[in-house]
Formats: sequence, C-alpha cells, structure tokens
Amino acid sequence: MRICFRLNGRFVEVDVEPNELLINVLRDKLGVTSVKYGCGIGECGACTVLVDGEPVLPCLTLAVDVNGRDVVTVEGLSGRVYEVLKKALLEEGAIQCGYCTPGFIVMAYKLLKEKPCLTIDDAREFLRGNLCRCTGYVNILKAILRASKELCSKQH
Repeated sequence: MRICFRLNGRFVEVDVEPNELLINVLRDKLGVTSVKYGCGIGECGACTVLVDGEPVLPCLTLAVDVNGRDVVTVEGLSGRVYEVLKKALLEEGAIQCGYCTPGFIVMAYKLLKEKPCLTIDDAREFLRGNLCRCTGYVNILKAILRASKELCSKQH
C-alpha cells in the first residue's frame, strides 16, 4: 500500500507492506540512517523519532500508522533549543561512539522544548528509556543541564 507523510518538513510517498515497521521504511526506503536499530523491542531508544511532536519508537511502529502524519528525525530538528543542545553536547563531550546519540538528542530536544528549566531528576526521568552502551550518561546529563541553564536564563 502507498502511504504519504511529512518527513522532516517535506512530504514523502512510499510503498509499504501492511506489517512493515517504520524503522525499516525510514532506513531502507528513505535513507534516514540516523534512526538506529538498537534492540528491536523498544528497550533502548536508539531509534526514537517524533510523530506529531511526540516520541515514538519506530522499531515498534507500523509504517502505515504514520500515514498523513508528521515524522521528525534528528535531521529535522531546528531552532534555538536544538542549537543550544547541540553546542552543549559538543562542549561536554557527550558523544562517545554516537550510536545512541540521535535518540538522546530527539528526547532531550522534546524535553527542553516542553520544560527549558530542568533538574537532573527531570532529565533522568525523561530519558530513562534511552540506553548508552558506552556509559556516557554523566556527560549526556551534564550537556542537557548545561543547555537547560542557557535556555532557562534567557526566559528570565
């Protein structure tokens, strides 16, 4: 069947099987390799994308379920929150092997958009579904709190 959805701001049409997973469509048919296949069972968060602004795991989502919807991967993020977050991640050395990074960025972006003034507990709770096999949590959390501090200071 043919589905149409907006991917990172542009409309795409693609033929899919009724049981085809979104992760396979994004990676194999649309070439979006930032969406990582980590576990395939929704436990690691490496494949996280936003669908209509909410975090979704494409390894558990059928492609047909995004027909007519808005899908954003890390490539589609933009604006002040994204720029501040990206800078903080680099400055804190929060990117190790990089495999989990797109999922963490998508989740951190969503969190900072909703709640720019965070505590470490806020960040830990929101990111509990994202795993880093390099044990980079300390620097990832430091980067998110650094971004939060900058974003929060601009609000006051």
